[in-house]
Amino acid sequence: MTTKPEDKQTYLKQPLHLAYSALFLGFWIYTGLTTPDRANWLAENILTLSVIIFLIAFYNIFRFSNISYTLIFLFLLLHVYGSQFQYANNPFGDWLKQEYGLQRNHYDRIVHFGYGFLLAYPIHEVLANGLRVRRLYSYLLPIEIILSTSALYELAEWVVADWVYGGKQKGKVFLGMQGDMWDAQKDLGLAFVGALITMSIAFVLSKRT
Repeated sequence: MTTKPEDKQTYLKQPLHLAYSALFLGFWIYTGLTTPDRANWLAENILTLSVIIFLIAFYNIFRFSNISYTLIFLFLLLHVYGSQFQYANNPFGDWLKQEYGLQRNHYDRIVHFGYGFLLAYPIHEVLANGLRVRRLYSYLLPIEIILSTSALYELAEWVVADWVYGGKQKGKVFLGMQGDMWDAQKDLGLAFVGALITMSIAFVLSKRT
């Protein structure tokens, strides 16, 4: 459960949060220094910076549970590692492609699934503990929020690809379609499935407590 911060409680008194921050900052700087495409890295990390600013700004207003901070930390690592290279050229995705004879680099699909699977529960905590949403809705709404924000992200990607890259080949590479005309729909579907799995597990476990 989320705990309310006491007046004298400070960030330095949370060693897990401090460790996550240090590890993430180090990894984020590393990816920025070693990326072969700095413009792509910067574009991909707009979302990352937005999340970090939000977490810092609201840290003493709403405190997530350590479970949620762990889930957020894992997702940010997935996303930042993806930003180091263009998603279609991600080394881990290339390894999976070669190892299992896949037709495309699926790292972007892993991140979209992770978006739903890892962030649905933190959204549930905001709804249940911060906004006091009724119990059942606090489990259903995260799935809808994940689906709608995933759709907004796909639209934002399209705008960047069209306006920044002029819809040219580099724009298609930024989108990471890899020749799949249904790429956006599959990404949405994976995020939805990830959120559905997490919220189903959380709901079942809540019945046992």
